[in-house]
Amino acid sequence: MTLPQSEASKSAQTNRRGRHLDPTRDAAILNAVLEVLAERGYDRLTMDAVATHAHAGKGAIYRRWPSKAALVVDAVISWRETRAPVVSRDTGSLRGDLNALVDAMPEFGDGDQEMIDVILGLVTTARSDEKLASAINSNMMERPREVLSELFARAVARGEVPATRDLSLVPDMIMGLNILFMALGRPINRTHVRRVVNDVVIPLALGRTDD
Repeated sequence: MTLPQSEASKSAQTNRRGRHLDPTRDAAILNAVLEVLAERGYDRLTMDAVATHAHAGKGAIYRRWPSKAALVVDAVISWRETRAPVVSRDTGSLRGDLNALVDAMPEFGDGDQEMIDVILGLVTTARSDEKLASAINSNMMERPREVLSELFARAVARGEVPATRDLSLVPDMIMGLNILFMALGRPINRTHVRRVVNDVVIPLALGRTDD
């Protein structure tokens, strides 16, 4: 599970006192986090264990990330971005924009089961861990919400979607369905996501079921 530097980890290049840090260490630290998570789970993950896996000092980790929750969520975001960065494409229509997102997403297979288990473990733990829940809500969900908000804003500007329609819960709904499919052991693939987009999201946004 080797991660190159991602947009998520770039925020850790300068610590809270403004000291510039070596960005080449970020990927090693984030990769170590995923390894420890897979081995021990969130509750038993410690900064000492991450430091040992990453061959880094614990102080170097705390200078980059203020808490375990922030570090773990950043590691998952980095993994997600290496698989397929969430980007917004303007195709000229809401349907085209949404399906372009689906086209860009990776297929999750048997080789991803370890990370699926990690994500499910984090979601379960977040129910009783306020800091982790806050980090997931504020950081892991931030980019999907931002991209879908851009798509819907363009659709409103084109006149496809009424300006009064509130679609702010759509990203959470899609992520929630994906988590449910993961928990049930069902595949998260383009066929599944495209069905959600075409049968649920687009009719909800446009207020009709026809093309």
